[in-house]
Amino acid sequence: MEFKIERTDARTWPAEQLKELFSEGFPAFISADRLVKEYIGRVGEWFAALDLTLVDEYEVPVASGWGVPIHWDGLTETLPTGYTQALVRAVEGREQGTEANTLVVCGAVVTPSLKGRGLAGETIRALRRTAGEAGLTQVIAPVRPTTKARYPLTPIQTFMRWSREDGLALDPWIRTHQRLGAEILAAAPASQTMTGTVAEWERWTGLALPESGDYVIPDGLSLLRIDRSADHGVYREPNVWMRHS
Repeated sequence: MEFKIERTDARTWPAEQLKELFSEGFPAFISADRLVKEYIGRVGEWFAALDLTLVDEYEVPVASGWGVPIHWDGLTETLPTGYTQALVRAVEGREQGTEANTLVVCGAVVTPSLKGRGLAGETIRALRRTAGEAGLTQVIAPVRPTTKARYPLTPIQTFMRWSREDGLALDPWIRTHQRLGAEILAAAPASQTMTGTVAEWERWTGLALPESGDYVIPDGLSLLRIDRSADHGVYREPNVWMRHS
């Protein structure tokens, strides 16, 4: 398959093409991170050059990926707490005039029918090249392990150590990064924090939540904690920090 790389904002994409590209989507509760909502508008406005789309020979978008620039001193202990804080650092760093030196790869998606053909890897490579052209000398990613939802009771610190006989990670999305030369740096146990009322969580999960306590939820990488007396639920999504060489 031949493809080219474009900035996502280089043109207006037909709605049906975008629907296909993003058809697998993310769990409904992903949108419940209130802090992301506060910063994502400025991210889209200021860092559009780091939002890329792979286009095939028929001018159809087949994959997309994006990231944000931050300043990071390279020490594990000073990593952002995860995805959300990376957005905050990028936005506030720009507002304060801090010079960025690091690309945080925030996500990549591939048209479902074309998964397994290496397009996610090509998207990450394109982001790394763009980072280098922008003078960003480090590339890191808060990786959302795709199979962690099968093990919601397992701490992310344990899950990220699980490997196959070939030495690569058990999780396929972590493996994709590893095959591109990335190494695991650290766990991000609370990469995002999603909050909502009990009714909202029941709608997002399709579950009845009749008592206070912890619940396993569909597509959740960890447990949802419900407090019915406060009419409040909180879910902290774990990721794995990885660094690309």
